[in-house]
Parts: sequence; C-alpha cells; structure tokens
Amino acid sequence: MSLNTGTTVGGFLTITDGVIADLIGYAAFETFGVVGMAAPSFSDGFAKLLPARALRRGVTVEKDDAGLLIDLYIIIEHGVNLATVSQNLIDRVRFVIENYTNQKISNISVHVQGVRVSREK
Repeated sequence: MSLNTGTTVGGFLTITDGVIADLIGYAAFETFGVVGMAAPSFSDGFAKLLPARALRRGVTVEKDDAGLLIDLYIIIEHGVNLATVSQNLIDRVRFVIENYTNQKISNISVHVQGVRVSREK
C-alpha cells in the first residue's frame, strides 16, 4: 500500500464562531489563575461561574476587517496578579486561535467578572 502525498483536495473549511469560542474557553480554563468563565452580564452584582460544559458562554467573538475581536469574561483566583494572568491568558488564546484555526486576531479584551477565594484550610 502506497501513500499518495502529492494530492491536494479542493474545497472550503468553515469554522463557526461557536467552535472558536469553545477553543478560547478551553484555553482560558487551562491558564494559571483563571478559575473559570463567567457570563458576560451578571445580575445583582454577582458573577456566576459557568460549568465546564458552558465555557463558550463566557466568550464573545466578532469579526472585523483586521481579524477576530474577542472578549473574555473570567473569574480569577484570589491572590494572583491580575495583569500577569490577563497577559498570560491573551498570549494563550492568541496562540491557540492563530495556530489551530489560522485566523488573525484584531483584539482580545479580558473582563475580570469576579475573584474566587480558595476554600483550602
């Protein structure tokens, strides 16, 4: 059996915004200091931690001429440096999206919706 490596198949690949949001949510979840995602709008002044199966709800993705506009709504761990966690998150999301989907990113905004105190004693 021989493997034909010279063949190119034509066609189109479409990546939905939902898939991009899932990739972003999982990248965020793996970033040190990020406890989880939060809904973009919160009521009563409390941010709700979204379950792992709903990470995309903490992400909004739009497109402009320069690329993707990404907003992340996160809850972070108490005691971590906000600026460092935010920059690490931006770097991780940029790496994942640009390498996995080959799409350019115009802007990434991080919105810290809450801080979670660890219950360890």
